[in-house]
Order: sequence, then structure tokens, then C-alpha cells
Amino acid sequence: MHPTLRYGLFLGLGVAAWTFVMGFTGWYRHPSYLYLFWLVVPYQVGLLVWALRGMAPAAGYGRQVWNGVSVSVLGSMIIFGASILFTTVVFPHYFQELETLGRQIMARQGLSPAQIEAAVRAQAPMQTPRASAMAGAIGTVVTGILTSVVAALWLRKK
Repeated sequence: MHPTLRYGLFLGLGVAAWTFVMGFTGWYRHPSYLYLFWLVVPYQVGLLVWALRGMAPAAGYGRQVWNGVSVSVLGSMIIFGASILFTTVVFPHYFQELETLGRQIMARQGLSPAQIEAAVRAQAPMQTPRASAMAGAIGTVVTGILTSVVAALWLRKK
């Protein structure tokens, strides 16, 4: 299997697996565990550095950046699909549960009911399966671009 495809699969399936771990454990419902989802960022950075290190002997700077972005784009396609599956089939009440959690957190912080409603209305456009999945996919690609540009400086063929 071509390294770009292999690492793209590792990225997409790894992030998807972590998303489902967060769901099945119920951690996304707890304010103290919700931040654990962000472990996907160091996972992606580490995976890309590992992938680019393995591909470095055969690639210059531009090719290394291309490889890293390609891995990220492939992974983002899997992440997009897994996110849609997560929020529409496996956890169809995900966004309602997050809204309830958000309201509780804001109330504990002392926000007024009007402020809470304004915040919920402002977040509403992103609280759909498609918007959430697209944000995950775009975040994966942007992280991939930034990581690849920096990592390729150190890992390219000399």
C-alpha cells in the first residue's frame, strides 16, 4: 500500500475511533472530559511527522509538504463520513445533549438567561451534522498544511 494512502487511513480511522470512544463512554456529555476530544490534534501532528520522516529519503521540501497535505485530505474524507455517521445514526441526539451541557455551563458561570439564549443562537448554525463534519474535515486539512510546512523543513531530503 502506498504510504500516503496508509497514513491517510491511519489518520482518518484513528480520529474516527477516538470520536466513537468519546461517544460510547459518554465523555462528550461531561464538561471535565469534553476537552479530551482535542487529543486528535497531537495524534495528527505525531502521525504526520512519523509519516513524513518515513517518506523523507525520497522527497524534497515541496514533495514532503504535498505528502503531508495528501495524508490529511485522505484522512479528512474518512473523518467527514465518520462524523456524519456519529451525529446522525449512532448518536442522533448529540447536538441537543451538547446544547443542554452548554446551557448548564453558562448558567454556572453566571450568565443571564438572555445571554445564554444569545450564545445558543450564535452557535446554532454549527450545530448540525454537516457543519460539524465539515469543520472537522477543514480542521484536519489546515492542521495538516501547517504541520507539513514546518515538519518538511526538518525532514526533507538533504
